[in-house]
Amino acid sequence: MSKIVFFCIPAHGHTNPTLGVVRELTSRGHQIWYYSYNALRKKIEAAGAIFVSCDDYDMEQKLSPKDAARIGKDLAFSTQILVDTTLSLDDKVCADMEQLKPDCIVADSMAVWGKAVAMKLGIPFVSSTTTFAFNKYSAKIMKQSLGELFKMIFSMPKISKDIKRLQDKGYPVKNVLDIIQSDENTHTVVYTSPEFQPCSDTFTDKYVFVGPSIRPAERKIEKNKDILVYISMGTVNNDMLPLYKRCINAFSNTDYQVIISIGNLVSIDELGQIPENISVFSHIDQIAVLKQADVFISHCGMNSVNESLYFGVPLIMLPQTSEQGGVAERVLQLEAGIKLTKTDAASILNTVKSVLDDPSYKQNAEAIANGFKRCSGAVGAADKIMQVCDASIQN
Repeated sequence: MSKIVFFCIPAHGHTNPTLGVVRELTSRGHQIWYYSYNALRKKIEAAGAIFVSCDDYDMEQKLSPKDAARIGKDLAFSTQILVDTTLSLDDKVCADMEQLKPDCIVADSMAVWGKAVAMKLGIPFVSSTTTFAFNKYSAKIMKQSLGELFKMIFSMPKISKDIKRLQDKGYPVKNVLDIIQSDENTHTVVYTSPEFQPCSDTFTDKYVFVGPSIRPAERKIEKNKDILVYISMGTVNNDMLPLYKRCINAFSNTDYQVIISIGNLVSIDELGQIPENISVFSHIDQIAVLKQADVFISHCGMNSVNESLYFGVPLIMLPQTSEQGGVAERVLQLEAGIKLTKTDAASILNTVKSVLDDPSYKQNAEAIANGFKRCSGAVGAADKIMQVCDASIQN
């Protein structure tokens, strides 16, 4: 029996793919400790792990909404938050690891405190990557503007000061890339297929592409028209009342069934009169909807795109971050969707029609789905983790 510790950020999209892996590992008799956040406690414990709360230590959760919006866009600010969180967790996590003596740490690629403590204490490590894996070849899909590049260059002195704070606490990191990038020598589980992963053939055998982890639907959605259009901007950057209103306007006089999930930042009452063919929810079982949908208007979060393509549903894409832009670019390359360039009602409707009228988008989405379903899934991810654990025990 092995002892395995998971670390993750407070995000459903990063947590959900790991839960099937936790179930697989616990079913084999291994013990799992999962460091995460109280909002995710119920689902983590249901998967069979021992939950450990990080809420009192996470700096990101103490940010104002304005500052939180900078995460992922401002490298210096993001590095500061990552370092603050790592140092805040340092005493607790290091003491816990000394007591547990785990055979392996599995950390989300964005939960850099997991990787940092593994480096500091010499514990075998596996990176859990719920987006694309990046190296010098695949990173070309993430297009940076010249302005973003200059911003990063000017922020380097500030980043260096934060890295020095980690070094002063015994963390063997030379620069920010040591903690935020994958490398050829890090065992890495990637939750997508070799076909969907850009440049998958350029990664070493340390990487295993296990496909997306798709949970079962929790309810049944009734499809009452020939065409079902699903609209969701995800769970984070979804304060988009004008867009939702334009979508309602676009589809109000169509014979489509339309389901819109708007999240908690917008009130359904703010949308005004809603036509009979359109249903609006704060939250809905996305898997249940996608099993019935014909097209998905999405922000292009990796989790949402994986789920859409798994069910062969082509995408209308409106990315909100550079990461989402990279995912959208890959969908465009594989011709399984169209990017929405204008968001007026007429453009939204015409873009949906163009996808529905061209069967190649559906065919290409189904081809990606077939690749997903050939992957090893949670079993393959668990096998990779156990490979690292077994090597640790033998040494």
